[in-house]
Amino acid sequence: MTLTTRCITGLAGLLISLGVLAAPVEIAGVKLDDSIDFQNTKLQLNGAGIRYKAIFKVYVAALYLGKKVATPEEVYAAPGPKRMSITLLRDIDSKELGKSFTKAFEENAPKAEMSKLIPGLIQQGQIFADQKKIAAGEGFTIDWIPGTGTVILVKGKQQGEAIKEVEFFNAMMRIWLGNKPADWKLKEELLGKAS
Repeated sequence: MTLTTRCITGLAGLLISLGVLAAPVEIAGVKLDDSIDFQNTKLQLNGAGIRYKAIFKVYVAALYLGKKVATPEEVYAAPGPKRMSITLLRDIDSKELGKSFTKAFEENAPKAEMSKLIPGLIQQGQIFADQKKIAAGEGFTIDWIPGTGTVILVKGKQQGEAIKEVEFFNAMMRIWLGNKPADWKLKEELLGKAS
């Protein structure tokens, strides 16, 4: 094999492996991009997994950040835009989903911050109550946009006004990453520690 042939073969192998690395991730039939362009920033998939309730698959959650991190504290402190993407795997009464988020929010939010977080919590509860139902395959995102705040999109449409305090976004992330997360395995997956 000549040097040129080896170089071409090696380059082809590298290109194939890079294509595999850049391929979308698929979890329970939900395709997730390895990176997304959001607010003029390239965000990387930090981790993703399935939220189970008992034995039932409820949704796929995916966390996108400017760079990969491994701890909840690094997620909260990460600069720039951030996104938590949720895709439902079953039809859910969104009022019940909102109630479960509120409960997990309250269990994980720092008590000293709760009075500051209540207006955003009420708004978040209303957003989900207004939806009635979110069907399997549909979803929502919780975005942090510096200078704007937390923006919730349901089925691709912004719901309500942005919630300006970064503490609110971090409290929302604690639903999945806090000391009493919605699902321990999912917490590890979002932090890139499990597959």
